[in-house]
Amino acid sequence: MIALLCAAVVPLLGACGTEAAGGGGGRAPSSAATEPIPWTTAQPSAVTGVRLGDDHRTLFLETRVPSGPHPCVRDLKAVLTDPMTDLARVQITFTSPSGDRSSGCTEERTATAEVRLPEPLGDRDVIVDNYTRFTADGAEPPALRLCGELGCTPPATGCTTASYEQALMAVNAPDHTYRNSEKCDGKWLVLDFSWRTGPACGGSPDPACSSRLGDRWFFRAKESGWDPIFRTSAGGCQDIQRREPAFPTSLCASLAPLSPSLHPSHPPATTTP
Repeated sequence: MIALLCAAVVPLLGACGTEAAGGGGGRAPSSAATEPIPWTTAQPSAVTGVRLGDDHRTLFLETRVPSGPHPCVRDLKAVLTDPMTDLARVQITFTSPSGDRSSGCTEERTATAEVRLPEPLGDRDVIVDNYTRFTADGAEPPALRLCGELGCTPPATGCTTASYEQALMAVNAPDHTYRNSEKCDGKWLVLDFSWRTGPACGGSPDPACSSRLGDRWFFRAKESGWDPIFRTSAGGCQDIQRREPAFPTSLCASLAPLSPSLHPSHPPATTTP
């Protein structure tokens, strides 16, 4: 009897062993893990510098590209995308598997792309990948100068519309912000501005359709532009002159408090027990 039971158990164990080796239920292992990671065309995350070669026709472009324990970049190249006019427009591309994080290409490094222009650059600016602009004006050769959000020649700090726009950028004002008022003497500035927050309602008289928030900032003039020094919703001079005694009374004495419904508040987060 015992011999018969052993004979019956052995085939069962053998069958179990065969099933485990087959990866479960006889299903074939997935091929996804063995498929190669595709290399796709990409552009640098940033272009940090451009310098001009001794021939005045070759551009060397410093870029940020993917990096990792295995090769992450192939075919890095820069090309002139349009005939040269008053600008030289350049595009930088490469291929990389970095779109798939399993490639390991999760870091970045600096790489240099090179393009030879059909003629000397002269006094032309260089625009890379449609939005990053470099100029020789005010630069230290052979490097070109990276232009900022306000262009290659930022407006002089003063009581001008362009200068007020720089002040809004300095405090990260929301898109589509409009200025309500400004008081300025060329050295100091107080700026009230607001932005719409309600839905687009097609001319509806519903107050929610024109709801908005507002803010008030005080600035000091520096060579680089208006420098934000204080933010408050209070009227008058008390708050700003407590922070900056030199702020002129003539610019703040007539300030009315901002409405609580206009001034954004950011209460500290509370923890739920």
